[in-house]
Amino acid sequence: MEETKLTFKRYEKKYLLSAAEYAALFARLEPYIEPDEYPESTVCSLYYDSDDYRLIRHSIDAPVYKEKLRLRSYNVPGDEDMVFVELKKKFKGIVYKRRVAMPEARAAAWLDGSGGPEEDSQMTREIDFFLRSYRPAARVYLACDRTAWRAREDHELRITFDRNIRWRQTELDLRAGSQGEPLLRDGQVLMEIKIPDAAPLWLARMLSELSLFPTTFSKYGVCYKEHILDDYIKEVVFHV
Repeated sequence: MEETKLTFKRYEKKYLLSAAEYAALFARLEPYIEPDEYPESTVCSLYYDSDDYRLIRHSIDAPVYKEKLRLRSYNVPGDEDMVFVELKKKFKGIVYKRRVAMPEARAAAWLDGSGGPEEDSQMTREIDFFLRSYRPAARVYLACDRTAWRAREDHELRITFDRNIRWRQTELDLRAGSQGEPLLRDGQVLMEIKIPDAAPLWLARMLSELSLFPTTFSKYGVCYKEHILDDYIKEVVFHV
């Protein structure tokens, strides 16, 4: 079993595929890929933001630098199951992700201000600084059913397919189940290519031949723009 990675530096390219596009692409991909170490999971995430949604509003503006904080598990956890507190940054197209693994109950307490990590490290200090700077709280729960693959000849090249992306703004707790309202249209699949350098020629050729192009897609961003923004504006106007 591979050691769990806690730091990442890579390019991440996203593609929003129809069912037909997915089928055509996967038929070509299959000879080049194999299941990842954890090939199937329900990815559960809590996204944290300030009370005025400063982080996602800044991200939507497509700046040179942006960052976000989330609590993530792979399948619905219990109190003592390991989850990841993740600080994700993007600078000039390169994604830097640093994460700390700990039991869910301790992680939730750390992020809501009622507890803290057991160990002091550079990563926990970075997250503590973020918490002091933004005073974030859990704003949105997002989940998806993921299949994960890697290139047979280069395990650093990973390709994931997310289906049944769903969201909620109630029960903002990873332990509360993975139910939610759908974020995408029926049949749509979000593909993400994760690679430390340029894509190999065989992959670039496939994408070109099928006329598949990357898109700027953020699950939290789409959720905010399509389901949260109008209500937030109405709330602000009402209080003014």
